[in-house]
Amino acid sequence: METIKILVTDDDSSMLLLETMLLEEEGYEVFQAGSGKECLRAALKYRPDIVLLDVMLPDMTGLEVCRKIKEDGTLRDTFVILVSGILVSSEFQADGLETGADGYIIKPIDNAEFLARVRSVVRIKRTEDALRQKEREQAALISKLHNALAEIKTLKGFLPICVSCKKIRDDQGYWSQLEAYISAHSDAILTHGVCPQCAEDYRAQIKRFKESKENDAAENKKSA
Repeated sequence: METIKILVTDDDSSMLLLETMLLEEEGYEVFQAGSGKECLRAALKYRPDIVLLDVMLPDMTGLEVCRKIKEDGTLRDTFVILVSGILVSSEFQADGLETGADGYIIKPIDNAEFLARVRSVVRIKRTEDALRQKEREQAALISKLHNALAEIKTLKGFLPICVSCKKIRDDQGYWSQLEAYISAHSDAILTHGVCPQCAEDYRAQIKRFKESKENDAAENKKSA
């Protein structure tokens, strides 16, 4: 399982250091940013799975940063968790979630609860990533099957055909009857009939056969 990458953004260097140490001890790969612009640059550079984003930053609000992350097509799957010890009202939390944030952590929070909340987010992120990967694999398989079916059901290119018996050689080198080859490589449903020329040939053969039988009978009668 790949290591989860977390980008911690906070203008308080003490909090930034503390959260980084806690997360690194849990085995996460941690990156740091001290402002909104630094956060956006780091997000584009490191492609973190999760961004822990302080709401109050020196250059822009965490809500603005969250909105920009979610608007970027290459980052929209990144989980953004807003963190604040000041703007904690239910209305402000609702505003944060409206911008696309995936969660809200209220400070102060003890270390154990902080890590528990992060682990919970990690589980959700991994589940969603697995579902997205499964959807991509299914879409790729469906596309592959459609292409394979189109390839099988389309006759194209040069077909080696015997000038005598009219059998066709397939890709494996086997010779098949024309009807069998067409049925296997197209959606056509074959029905049998006799063309006018062959019908004339058959009638001529039948006439010659009858005449031969009559001649044989007459010769036998003379001999008797």
